[in-house]
Amino acid sequence: MPHVVKPRRSALYMPASRAGALEKAKTLPADVLIFDLEDAVSPDAKEMAREQAIAAASSGAYGPREIVIRANALDTPWGHDDLAAIAGSGADAALLPKVESDATIRQSAALLDRHGGGEMAVWAMMETPLAMLRADAIAGAGHRLSALVMGTSDLAKELGAAHTRDRLPFITGLGLCLLAARAHGLIVLDGVHLDLADDEGFAAACCQGAELGFDGKTLIHPKQVAPCNDAFSPAPGAVAEAQRIIAAHAEAEAAGQGVVVLDGRLIENLHVEMAERTVALAEAVAARRD
Repeated sequence: MPHVVKPRRSALYMPASRAGALEKAKTLPADVLIFDLEDAVSPDAKEMAREQAIAAASSGAYGPREIVIRANALDTPWGHDDLAAIAGSGADAALLPKVESDATIRQSAALLDRHGGGEMAVWAMMETPLAMLRADAIAGAGHRLSALVMGTSDLAKELGAAHTRDRLPFITGLGLCLLAARAHGLIVLDGVHLDLADDEGFAAACCQGAELGFDGKTLIHPKQVAPCNDAFSPAPGAVAEAQRIIAAHAEAEAAGQGVVVLDGRLIENLHVEMAERTVALAEAVAARRD
């Protein structure tokens, strides 16, 4: 799918078994709401959660927020029924857990098609060592796939790795998924920060994710939304600098000049493209607030 400049700074998991959480989500400033049918829902509540998620997604009550429903895996008793229901829900995307091959993407897309899913997007959770090693193949699985979502909690378990402040145990996996997503024009979202009392660590993880190039971060609590939005929004100074680069390049082109120098720095087309992306994201974020 073509990359559309749309804010995905914050993607908040909401347990679909909790009607109160789904109601509260209508007031939260998250760019993306992920109604979860998988990890956050006990087996005896799976069908009820599915019904509540479908009703919420089809209600049209969430304004500009992007609605994604995380299904159970296809090899579970609920996976096929989840995707069949999600197909007609009006959600923006179906999120597939523990994806380890491009075949899973294609199988899920076919299932959505059979149940009237039209062009509903597919998002893939990347949360196992095998997923990291197959990131390129998964990211190239087809036009229905539009995002990779890091599942660093499961990845830590599989690796036997620790959650450190610098996240060095995950850097290889994060990098592989970033490379694959960008190579195939996909959105890519960072994993969750589990320690809700560690505000400083959360801020550091957001900053690191933004610096690495992630579009946003997945979250587990509403209190994380505002600081996450701030971290993944272009800073005013960066927007002003981007506008100067665009203006200087346009002025040089109008004058027939092949070289643009701004504050002693050579400005090339790649700098202009980056600047245009920064301005477009800032405008999209501003429109979200209006």
